Amino acid sequence: MALSSLDTVVEQILQRIDGPIHLGLPLGLGKPNRLVNALYQRIKAEPNRSLTIYTALSLGRPHASSDLEQRLMAPFLERVFGNYPELDYLKDQRRGELPANVQLQEFYLQPGSQLHNPKAQQAYVSLNYSQVARDLNRKGINVVAQLVASDPTRAQHLSLSCNTDITLDLLPMLQARKQAGETILCIGQLHADLPYMPGDAERPLEDFDLLVEAGEPSTLFSTPNMPVGIADHAIGLYASSLVRDGGTLQIGIGSMGDAVTAALLNRQADNAGYQALLKDLNSPRWATLIERFGGLQPFAKGLYGCSEMLVPGLVALFDAGIVRRPVFPDERLQRLANADVLDEHGQLDPAAWRDAEPNLQLDQPLVTWLQTQGLLTGEVSVEGQNLRFANGQMIVADLHNPACIAALQPYLQPTSSGVCIHGGFFLGPQAFYRRLQQLNDERRSRIGMTGISYINRLYGQEELKRLQRTQARFINSAFCITLLGASAADQLEDGRVISGVGGQYDFYAQAHELDDARAILMLRSWREADGEVSSNIRWQYAHTTIPRHLRDIVITEYGIADLRGKNDAQVISALLQIADSRFQDELIQQAQDAGKLGKDFVLDEAYRDNTPERLQACYERHRQLFAEYPLGCDFTEEEQDLLRALRWLKSKLKLSEILDLGKAALFDQPEPGVFDAHLARLQLSQPEGLKEQVYQKLVLAGLQATRLANDSGFPPTRE
Repeated sequence: MALSSLDTVVEQILQRIDGPIHLGLPLGLGKPNRLVNALYQRIKAEPNRSLTIYTALSLGRPHASSDLEQRLMAPFLERVFGNYPELDYLKDQRRGELPANVQLQEFYLQPGSQLHNPKAQQAYVSLNYSQVARDLNRKGINVVAQLVASDPTRAQHLSLSCNTDITLDLLPMLQARKQAGETILCIGQLHADLPYMPGDAERPLEDFDLLVEAGEPSTLFSTPNMPVGIADHAIGLYASSLVRDGGTLQIGIGSMGDAVTAALLNRQADNAGYQALLKDLNSPRWATLIERFGGLQPFAKGLYGCSEMLVPGLVALFDAGIVRRPVFPDERLQRLANADVLDEHGQLDPAAWRDAEPNLQLDQPLVTWLQTQGLLTGEVSVEGQNLRFANGQMIVADLHNPACIAALQPYLQPTSSGVCIHGGFFLGPQAFYRRLQQLNDERRSRIGMTGISYINRLYGQEELKRLQRTQARFINSAFCITLLGASAADQLEDGRVISGVGGQYDFYAQAHELDDARAILMLRSWREADGEVSSNIRWQYAHTTIPRHLRDIVITEYGIADLRGKNDAQVISALLQIADSRFQDELIQQAQDAGKLGKDFVLDEAYRDNTPERLQACYERHRQLFAEYPLGCDFTEEEQDLLRALRWLKSKLKLSEILDLGKAALFDQPEPGVFDAHLARLQLSQPEGLKEQVYQKLVLAGLQATRLANDSGFPPTRE
């Protein structure tokens, strides 16, 4: 297929689509920004044409909320994002300047980016991730476009790479409409730096109506790893203790997900230190729960990753040999794997198979099936009751005969169909993309990018999914939970959307349908903003992402609450045990006032020491297990220090009101010269005017406070 220029493809769209253009774009990284910008600018100039864009997670460079943040972030953003082409429609939307003939509908927003944009809030579509393809098709999508990857050794194919999620589910629906006579265009824009992912992500050229040439190389959008604080590490440690060896793992996005990864890596590499830290965190309180649903030992069998987002943490676990349990696309083959008849490389053990299926008959259909699955070479056939081998040898086809097993051995081979991770989309730091590129073909084939309908739901191939997803642990986060177990992760009480539901509800529903699965919700027990401290465990909250009838396991930095099957009073008691002690009495009183907790209720004194100070002391004793950036860092050392300082200041003060408040004078200042490099980085070495003088004092105060909190590490961080 010939490559076309941007202008040519835009002309083709305008000529071949008669009437309104309904453009579907993938979530996140896979948007073909240059093509989208070219089409958007043409539609802006032709008000008689209309364009509706259906997508999610439209990515733009982060915007600083203050002058101080801008001074820190501007050089960093330039270094990391390079010449990434910003989305023109996103810039116009943020300014409230989308033209009347253009609409934008998103089902997931860049977290926190549109809280103060009424138009974006009004256009938000609340959907479970698994329902998106269905609804896009119903809306009449007639153009689908995304970034694709190419491989010179696969000339007749392209890879959907970072975004198989919705596209794979949508393509059959679009094909049916095409066959019914509708004009629908599928467009790919090549990007040289996009990793070529095989398997389901690989599509034949004929799937695409038009291909856009790569053009000038551009930087892929990236999301740098952010610091993992002490509380997040504690949360991740508790979550890691509930992960069962030989099971299934899904990890959500963010620093708490990174903390889970770090804990699992420590569980494998430094098991003695890992167990000592958990003991110091009072994990024995939940020993029965951990023994029943998780474990503390290194991973002998390994895990299978099944996550809508292929987070960098899953690849780190894959590299470390923790995520290594393969699953297979055939039910019988998967049953063999579950019975330990296949090893982790996909090689068949005939003796183990015989023991698992004593009445097994090695007839021609079974031999053909083995060959189809890649377990047996084509040099074996069945003649009557015998097996014939390529060397002319014939032997009775009976696995109870040791001679038959010995004769089969040279012809057995590992199947190549095993996948250790299923993911729907990926997004991460530049180093993450490079790592995917660096994987050899065999290792990359173990990462199966596929449709979101396969990952997020049990419907469709349900028996196969149940066989694959043994001992599943679906680990996600929220910012608030009520004492009755309802949680909020996507929306504020006033209705403003922070991000979106995504797949969180899907995974909760799945956890309750699978026999041995658990849904684990992580949240920090408290927050600090503008100098005020409040509990994230509330009596009530005016929005729900996960309703309380789906409540399961909740983890804070203070421990684990198992809520499944408990009555309301038991749920309240379990959550009080992992609440910050500063808020426990107030929460008890609220529950008693509502009649949901007995007036004679007394919280065990063992849970009255849930304090940041206790966590800090624990950190001091186990610093080596609290890496601030466990998955790597794009920030320089000075930038890391400054980031800590500004986050600390933001939690204490309203930066926008600093000049009026004049609070900088309240802080003790460090000795001159201690932070010269940091001040130079913010252009505050020689402050000019009152504003910069105050900024300098604030920065020095933040640096001093965070340095004193941990002179060689990092303080607790709050968002």
